[in-house]
Amino acid sequence: MTTGTATPPTTSVSATPRQIWTRTRGIVLAVVLILAAAVAMAAVRSTARHGELDPRSADPYGSRAVAELLADRGVSTRVVTTLAAARAAAGPDTTLLVAVPDLLTHRQQKGLHTATASSGGRTVLVAAGSWSVERLAPGVTADPATSFGSALAPDCTLPAAQRAGTADTGGIRYTTVRLDADSCYPSQRLAGLIRVPAASGGDTVVLGAPDILFNNRLGKQGNASLALQLLGSRPHLVWYLPSLSDASSTADTGDRESFLDLIPSGWLWGTLQLFIAAALAAFWRARRLGPLVPEKLPVAIRASETVEGRARLYRKASARDRAAAALRSTTRTRLAPLVGVPASQAHAPEALLPALSAHLHGDGQTLQPLLFGPPPGDDAALIALTDQLDALEREVRRS
Repeated sequence: MTTGTATPPTTSVSATPRQIWTRTRGIVLAVVLILAAAVAMAAVRSTARHGELDPRSADPYGSRAVAELLADRGVSTRVVTTLAAARAAAGPDTTLLVAVPDLLTHRQQKGLHTATASSGGRTVLVAAGSWSVERLAPGVTADPATSFGSALAPDCTLPAAQRAGTADTGGIRYTTVRLDADSCYPSQRLAGLIRVPAASGGDTVVLGAPDILFNNRLGKQGNASLALQLLGSRPHLVWYLPSLSDASSTADTGDRESFLDLIPSGWLWGTLQLFIAAALAAFWRARRLGPLVPEKLPVAIRASETVEGRARLYRKASARDRAAAALRSTTRTRLAPLVGVPASQAHAPEALLPALSAHLHGDGQTLQPLLFGPPPGDDAALIALTDQLDALEREVRRS
């Protein structure tokens, strides 16, 4: 039997939805667990840090305890969230505490310093970094390195620090060029608390860490004594909590900072390291480039065995139509070059049949059912068709 090049219909091997779910459910479950853990951690962190440094908050990191102790000593506490309210409250009988000075823009810092420098009151800056301390307390510079030892001895002549003794004042460390300033709680020769006097009779206190104001740290060391003395020297305490929603924070048009300027340098270096690690991992896991290597097949199958195997499959499926189509297609492909017909027109009856008729000096209509006819009805007709196609090919080759 002669076989052709006609290909049997392809069988779909696409995965079913059930198979896709079976393969990917592990990854989906891992992603869901990671997202759930992230949401839970964010909720816990947001709950624990609610009202940080807020004198109205009773949370561990709130400052309600120190506000109540000050109230027992006749010191009133008022919370403000705008620069205008903070500037208006500055006066000789007022202590102005700035909770997060680094949230202020440069223009806000200049305006706040102008209002407090001549007020005659006290200004307390809590954990002011290099972004804000040089404008709010001229002559004081913040060190980039942070002190990790929180309990420090005063080691200065400031009466409030001497009476309080050891306190949790580790954090940002400062240095000053002011000879009249008090530098207390040193760590590696840098101060954790600096008091700078003003010509108007007031002063500015720069505190490197907010620990002495937290509810959960107020009873440790001499934290309560130091906090009460720093904040209770005047009858009124104005607690300034800078807010990003303050209109003055968006009115700064002369000293704008880019987005990269607002990102700490550590995050930039960390991101760069992550990109380098990802590039190295991609290079490590990438497919190696090189010449193609021929692979030896484990078994060599002869062409006749392949033909016989396909024929058995056709017979088992009773696919006489496909077998006949393959036989006719192969025969037409072989006959076309013998009678001068291009291979592209070998399966066109109007091109192949006239050429065969002229070559055999016969009637092309008799070849029509043989080469382009209907499929055989039984196996005997299929065998007969095979014999007729072989005979036609032999005759064309002889002539």
